[in-house]
Amino acid sequence: MLDAQPSQLHFSSIKIHKVRMPCVSQEASMSTRVVIDHRKSSEVTLRHPEKAHRPDNPIARKPDWIRVKAPGHPVYHETRKLMRDNRLVTVCEEAACPNVGECWSQRHATMMIMGEICTRACAFCNVTTGMPNPLDEDEPRRVADAVKTLGLRHVVITSVDRDDLPDGGAKHFAHVIAAIRAASPETTIEILTPDFLRKPGALEIVVEARPDVFNHNIETVPRLYPGIRPGARYYQSVRLLDRVKQLDPSIFTKSGLMLGLGEEKMELAQVMDDFRIADVDFLTLGQYLQPTVKHAAVDRFVTPEEFKEYAAMARAKGFLQVSSSPLTRSSYHADSDFAALRAAREAQLAAKGQNTTERN
Repeated sequence: MLDAQPSQLHFSSIKIHKVRMPCVSQEASMSTRVVIDHRKSSEVTLRHPEKAHRPDNPIARKPDWIRVKAPGHPVYHETRKLMRDNRLVTVCEEAACPNVGECWSQRHATMMIMGEICTRACAFCNVTTGMPNPLDEDEPRRVADAVKTLGLRHVVITSVDRDDLPDGGAKHFAHVIAAIRAASPETTIEILTPDFLRKPGALEIVVEARPDVFNHNIETVPRLYPGIRPGARYYQSVRLLDRVKQLDPSIFTKSGLMLGLGEEKMELAQVMDDFRIADVDFLTLGQYLQPTVKHAAVDRFVTPEEFKEYAAMARAKGFLQVSSSPLTRSSYHADSDFAALRAAREAQLAAKGQNTTERN
């Protein structure tokens, strides 16, 4: 987490190091590294109790192509204040996203609804694990107010997993979508949902609320699920995306994977094929970055050239939109990507119409 008070996380040992990087401009020469020692406090285990007794995985030094500036833009602080004033949780902070400085400086924040405590314990994720608090019925209004105040053309709404709720939080997603539609009718809405595993009827509730984009991340290849995403099921996630298209073909579907966890090229190709069978429109690929020593280790850092190769592979398989780079995340540049996605569909429909006319 990039922006939480120590009292909220009960960290007893946090060290902040400022490092001057050679051969870069004065503006970008300082980077901030936060080192959290999980072994010197019993209280820190409250954030990830299921990981507390795992052996440490040393965090590998990042390559030169993964560099971000420490947040400092005035608009970044304005966005941060708006989130605090509205008592909103963001995945940008909770998941320690490396792009938070850039996105918040452009007033782009991905709001995480239904609290900051997740019922799952994925090996890659930095969101707190535990028993969540009851739903806040006023949250949809506060999210909508923030969207309106920021003047967002496109907003991404995600959530923690809420396996404790009968519908997995589906009705709450629907309420948030409705509140945004009422407060800011011109804003397009993208949601990034849980898998609604063993929650019959939940998906139908969300689809009926008609988001513009339905995103659910696969995260990794099926072989790695037992160790990386043990609470989820690969084919449940693929079926979820397929079912969205069956219920409402007009909704764009989207999914993403983290690379660098040990996946192989042919496994990625197979996942892409599974997505295309499910008619997924948009694929995102980004580098996995290990949050702490208690999380899954990075197997390797995938080069920018490899990301370009995977992007070309995905486009050849027929995805309408592909975002593939080391720092790509689900909501990174989501507004411009949505505009490109919509244009690609319009071009595809126009081409189909022309072909039909020519055949007739």
